[in-house]
Amino acid sequence: MKSVNESRREFIKKTVTGAAALSVGGALPGFSAKSYASILGANERVKVAVMGVNSRGFALASNYALQPNCEVLYISDVDSRAADKCIGAVEKIQNSRPKAQTDFRKTLEDKNLDALVVAAPDHWHAPAAILASKAGKHVYLEKPCSHNPNEGELLVAAAKKYKNVIQMGNQRRSWPKVAEAISEVQNGIIGRPYFAKGWYTNNRPSIGIGKEVAVPSWLDYDLWQGPAPRQAYRDNILHYNWHWFWHWGTGEALNNGTHMVDLMRWGLGVEYPTLVTSAGGRYRYQDDWQTPDTQVITMEFANNTSMTWEGRSCNGKHIEDGSVGVIFYGDTGSVYIEGGNSYKVYDLNNKLVKDVKNDIAIDARDRMNPSQKLDAIHIQNFFDGIRKGTPQTSDIVGGHQSTLLCQLGNIALRSQSTLHTDPTNGHIKNNPAAMKLWKREYQRGWEPTV
Repeated sequence: MKSVNESRREFIKKTVTGAAALSVGGALPGFSAKSYASILGANERVKVAVMGVNSRGFALASNYALQPNCEVLYISDVDSRAADKCIGAVEKIQNSRPKAQTDFRKTLEDKNLDALVVAAPDHWHAPAAILASKAGKHVYLEKPCSHNPNEGELLVAAAKKYKNVIQMGNQRRSWPKVAEAISEVQNGIIGRPYFAKGWYTNNRPSIGIGKEVAVPSWLDYDLWQGPAPRQAYRDNILHYNWHWFWHWGTGEALNNGTHMVDLMRWGLGVEYPTLVTSAGGRYRYQDDWQTPDTQVITMEFANNTSMTWEGRSCNGKHIEDGSVGVIFYGDTGSVYIEGGNSYKVYDLNNKLVKDVKNDIAIDARDRMNPSQKLDAIHIQNFFDGIRKGTPQTSDIVGGHQSTLLCQLGNIALRSQSTLHTDPTNGHIKNNPAAMKLWKREYQRGWEPTV
């Protein structure tokens, strides 16, 4: 006999397929997202819970609510203020009020729930996705997919075991002109691509020296820490600065580098490296920030290609003409993918031979919502995977591979060593000091298992 979740999955796959083409701004004339939501039966909509809605999660919750074939059932956040704000915004969009649930694990008990959207801090990404997978839910997982390489492998194993859809939120994979640019690279517009470079720049301020203070009344700090070993609450951790502490975050390399590294890996047609090096440090300020504010990661691959990623968190000088971007270099020219949905092709003499313009405004430094309309395409691909079994533009195997490249860069930096890696799985060879960073310690009782 089929379970309730299995029956619901089959039902969703058989529902109206026309809704898949509808994204933000894509509805028929005269119809809003709310109008379509009322036309589509309640059971024909993908029902989601959104975990972590202070910043990026707020934008995701709003974007999901805007999708006519979706209903946001739950908003889950350990910050009651963030939850209240997001609930109000989502209610205005979808004309129904999502329920507040501080502990996302309780939302997984709802048999009507189809998917969990994870936008909590990095140390929660894989553990939350694995719990959702065990509960029979699909997962939309913000990048990076994991805090450490071992968690990435656990995610791949979970998707294989529970046969659910886990899509990583490296949305550029679904941006039409970015995908076109990668196709051009793969089809030989610049001959054989053999080198790529990507970058991210910003002007982030100092986070200062934190003080131990009482946990605010609006915060469930124990649940915020979740799988991470307990540390005292300090006044410079929440809500964004956790990115710069190894205990919870993964630095700029995974915060923003994952996007560009993913595009480079895609264009060069590579999976796991043979060699990884990295240089950098915390140079700009003397404060509690632990991860590098300046970093260069270099990766080499068995198909005689290589890539570099440069991150500058505290000096926003552009590379080329953008704060973020990727360039592929080949036998006969180069392809430059800018921060938005656009690209340029140059010959070997630096002559511009093709210029595909950006038709939707993008702000790559907007940490909350840089590209709502384009990201809706990625969300609809996730829904298609749930309803129809459509291949994901960023499945968890590829998500893990791109995340791992950045993690290896951080491990090389932290262990002050050159990493020689197995090109079949990315595992580090003959380096016990580096391998100590392959996994992390967990709070007892919170260890993720498949």
